[in-house]
Amino acid sequence: MNKTFTLGRRRTVGYASGIITESLIYNMFFTYYLVFLTDVAKLNPALAGTVFLISTIFDAVADPVIGYISDKPKADKRKFMARALLPLAAAIIAAFAVLPGQTDTVKFVYYLIVTIVFWLSYTSYTIPYYAVAAEITQDYDERTRIRSLSSAINSGAIFMGNILPAVLPAVFLELGLSASSGWLPTVVLLAALSLVFGIVTVNSLKNAQLYRQPAPQARFSFFKTMLSIMKLRPFKGFTVFVFFYLIASSMMQANIVYMIVNCLGLSRDYMALVVGVLVVVMLVFIPIITKIAEKRDRRTACLIMFSLMFAGLITVYIFGVHSIGMLVAEAVTMAVGTAAFWTLFYSISYDLVEVDEFTNGVRREGAITAIPQFIQKFGSAVGVWLVGLILSFYGYNSDLPAQSGNTLQGIQNIGTIIPAAFLLVSIFGLVIYPVTKRRFEKLQTALNRKRAGESYSEEGFEPLVSAKTRRAVQNR
Repeated sequence: MNKTFTLGRRRTVGYASGIITESLIYNMFFTYYLVFLTDVAKLNPALAGTVFLISTIFDAVADPVIGYISDKPKADKRKFMARALLPLAAAIIAAFAVLPGQTDTVKFVYYLIVTIVFWLSYTSYTIPYYAVAAEITQDYDERTRIRSLSSAINSGAIFMGNILPAVLPAVFLELGLSASSGWLPTVVLLAALSLVFGIVTVNSLKNAQLYRQPAPQARFSFFKTMLSIMKLRPFKGFTVFVFFYLIASSMMQANIVYMIVNCLGLSRDYMALVVGVLVVVMLVFIPIITKIAEKRDRRTACLIMFSLMFAGLITVYIFGVHSIGMLVAEAVTMAVGTAAFWTLFYSISYDLVEVDEFTNGVRREGAITAIPQFIQKFGSAVGVWLVGLILSFYGYNSDLPAQSGNTLQGIQNIGTIIPAAFLLVSIFGLVIYPVTKRRFEKLQTALNRKRAGESYSEEGFEPLVSAKTRRAVQNR
């Protein structure tokens, strides 16, 4: 019989605060690293985007591998977390170091190596951090409280990860440091905060009794598992939905600083306005999205919000980002899509678990969670890479006192019409994604009968299963 381990308030808060370690650095990296590479490190924008692409894809591939290793019978996820903290802090500091006088080739190799080390350290902390929650408590309500508290803390981490790098370099510049030197103490401060909260989290779990299900370790067959899941009928639409939305979203996020500084002539301090609008709009829309998903289904809720986001992008493109009002409109547009995707993304991916069980006779929650994360990170990497390529194509040069009109139009295109095109493809993925609430309920009914060894019918959810599966049912 499974034993339930109850956590105290101190341990609960200690664990939940560990999200600061990963979220603080993650948000700083995705929002500012491309800006740092092009404007401070003076790396060619195309090469800067390629650094982002290769290193992030490396992280996406590492996710399931780290997860598999940390799941081995004698592995302790707390030790993985502890061992990753110092390399993570050191790697993020090294990633924001400036190499004066070096060629683009030297810079490219250096930044590529340190960002790969950064992502490997990040994954070595993050994957065990999220997974260990299932081992420190088996209580349903307690898990809910942990995730709720963690989400609340995460909003603060998102704010700090976006605001501090916008404000602190200018503060250090006023104190007499150069623009490049101002980044170093900023990153050191954020790395130190991440390290401290990581240590607090690991220590809070030091004497926690872990629940580990005794079972023989299965042979690692990741690629075979990937292939069988990719053959699931809803997987194609799901992949299009996730991949192309993340391209659009990451392009907008990586481009927003370029838009503020170059199109509006404002300082990076105005990121505080963007982030503030983003957080408020998300908090308003999340309950609306949840209500629509409950009344209709998750696909419908996402289609409605993505359509609003698409309309917003077209509107901002038509009017242009020439005022603070249109900058706010850009932030609202980002927030609507962000709220919809991150509220529904994981829930939509979980639908595939039952489809997989019905089709293949096995439940693979871990693999079906890892594969969407791979798609998510790959899409994000492609989006930021495209920003670098397009900036280079439009002739962006950080050394110029003012960018040309063509370059400014290119920056606006990166934040509006180009992500709108990718978002339209994502909407198409949602349209062809066949899992609706009604079909899913019928699938669950048939699956319960199948588990009990009773006869069942595929009537009402035929689009969720392949023709091969239907033939097998008809011939059973």
